[in-house]
Amino acid sequence: MLQAACAPEGVSGASDIATLSINTIRTLSMDGVQKANSGHPGTAMALAPVTYTLWQEVMNYDPADPLWPARDRFVLSVGHASMLLYSTLYLTGVRDIAHDKVLDTPSLTIDDLKQFRQLNSKTPGHPEYRFTAGVETTTGPLGQGCGNSVGMAIAQKWLAARYNKPGFDLFDYNVYVLCGDGDMMEGVASEAASTAGHLKLDNLLWIYDSNQISIEGSTDLAFTENVAQRFEAYGWHVQELHDANDIPALKKAIEAAKAVKDKPSFIKLTTVIGYGAPHKAGTAHAHGEPLGEEEIAGAKKAYGWPSTEPFFVPDGVMDHFKDGVGKRGAEKSAAWKELFARYTKEYPTEAAELEDIFHHRLPEGWDKAIPTYEASAKGIASRASSGEVINAVALNLPWLIGGSADLSPSTKTNLTFQGAGSFQPPQWNGTYAGRNLHFGVREHAMGSIMNGIALSGIRAYGSGFLIFSDYMKAPIRLSAIMEVPTIYIFTHDSIGVGEDGPTHQPIEQLAQLRATPGIMTIRPGDANEVAEAWRTIMPLTEKPAVLILSRQNLPTLDRTKYAPASGVSKGAYVLASCEGKPDVILMASGSEVGLVVGAYEKLTSEGVKARVVSFPSFDLFEEQSEEYRESVLPSDVIGRVAVEQAAAFGWDRYTGFGGSIVAMHTFGASAPLSALLTKFGFTPEAVYEAAKKQAARTAAK
Repeated sequence: MLQAACAPEGVSGASDIATLSINTIRTLSMDGVQKANSGHPGTAMALAPVTYTLWQEVMNYDPADPLWPARDRFVLSVGHASMLLYSTLYLTGVRDIAHDKVLDTPSLTIDDLKQFRQLNSKTPGHPEYRFTAGVETTTGPLGQGCGNSVGMAIAQKWLAARYNKPGFDLFDYNVYVLCGDGDMMEGVASEAASTAGHLKLDNLLWIYDSNQISIEGSTDLAFTENVAQRFEAYGWHVQELHDANDIPALKKAIEAAKAVKDKPSFIKLTTVIGYGAPHKAGTAHAHGEPLGEEEIAGAKKAYGWPSTEPFFVPDGVMDHFKDGVGKRGAEKSAAWKELFARYTKEYPTEAAELEDIFHHRLPEGWDKAIPTYEASAKGIASRASSGEVINAVALNLPWLIGGSADLSPSTKTNLTFQGAGSFQPPQWNGTYAGRNLHFGVREHAMGSIMNGIALSGIRAYGSGFLIFSDYMKAPIRLSAIMEVPTIYIFTHDSIGVGEDGPTHQPIEQLAQLRATPGIMTIRPGDANEVAEAWRTIMPLTEKPAVLILSRQNLPTLDRTKYAPASGVSKGAYVLASCEGKPDVILMASGSEVGLVVGAYEKLTSEGVKARVVSFPSFDLFEEQSEEYRESVLPSDVIGRVAVEQAAAFGWDRYTGFGGSIVAMHTFGASAPLSALLTKFGFTPEAVYEAAKKQAARTAAK
């Protein structure tokens, strides 16, 4: 074992084995980056004492059961320092997970650390949820982990408010976050911090690594604000420490943070990036590139490291973690499981709900109240019918919660039944058991917070106008990468926004969402398609969904005349068709379905053999068998028309290059909807003429 005299200067209050363990985290991190010849070693070297203190001495976390529902959460928002987390997961002996089952094998081995950033390794460049057990969320895009942590803290508060009972404090966990200068510069972190301060999330602690170095050099180049004062203004409890290696001071600060009620906590911690490196410590060279063999040797010498062998783990280190976080976590999780067993006997209904949450199941009868809509020429806006369906689902799915970015009166996403309530602290006349979330005008934070809630097992939805999905691209993309069933509801889906003009009329957004892998995007064409869309979305467990809805009324189709809306589950389906082979196929989604139905009726009355395909989801349609897709869009029918009040991009996959696409080719304009439809060609006459030309193509084939 390393002697105390070998401890690097500046580490105080740590035992011999603690110092050895901290330096093991540092050296494994350096070695992983060096072997990969790629990565970020400096932050891991600086924050090793912090990570050690949190895992070994603070957090309630059972490495033998990383799925324990009441575990503390650790979020590495500075995801570029991933080797810091990987080294910790290896040393603490976190077990692996497969299909929501904990295995007897470790999450990571020393060989996994040696494969850092290599193809198919379990140690990718940034931590990835579902990829490496012990990683609570995918991080890397700066600020996202901060936003996720607010969602996790909201989830704990909600679970506690709904399910904790006298003598049964099932959910009292905390969320710990390591963030850096980059996070503090990103706007999403500011949005999330403001939200957390308003909600008084006292179960949340961010530790800010203020090393004042970014890729370009000193943060003085672009970032000179007083971050501590900013967080005080947000309503956080703020402390400042000036030495990351002062373990007693760090522990005291963490204990003080945990003791604070009615405020989230923020510790600004001054660190030296690349701590111990003889020439690169405190410089940008320690941030985003390997240190080099010579610099690593110098750092290890400064640590008094007993071996020149890469990936060396001294005797006693892993046993030390086993006796610390391992033993404490095992005791805590065992006590919790015994408590839950007693809770199950006393509160069987609540316990059954929790079992469903833990195992990502829907309760029996969750969809029994979903309405069926009668045919109506006037119809109803799909945002309005969706609002009715959300309330019907939420009545029978108690852990469906969500809200909007200050737009619920427009997006119709407010839960209105008795007892729904608003998620607010008592000071703001609410309750943490409330199911309506109020994100304020913070679309970006809304998306990342929703992901944090979804990562905690609760079904979360958030809503806004489709045009503002631009502000949410990062969290939407990350929910797809993480395979979490976050639900995004976007209304005001077309030039139907009318007088609001081109700044609010989405054009390219649908194509962007459809182009993002791993997302189910659905744009229903009437109220019954909305109902079926929700039936399709809710069973998802490993895929986010995007629901695209109209501002204006959509006619409710007569389903005794047209095909049932259950075809939504296939992505596209034959809504109406002639006998035999059609000469022309009319395709549309959303509000344009009614338009092509009108054209179909006129064509049919004139003896033209036509077919209408309602096309709510490209993604779902592509998942169907080749036989099904051929039955909907026969390849020998070349006469095709697609109609959508959005960019034409992507529709040629289904129309062919010779087909006709009635779509937007510019941004919109400010005018009443009727004038816009005429200006941009979304009229029965325009669709009819395009269909006639396409029918002639098939006939001439």
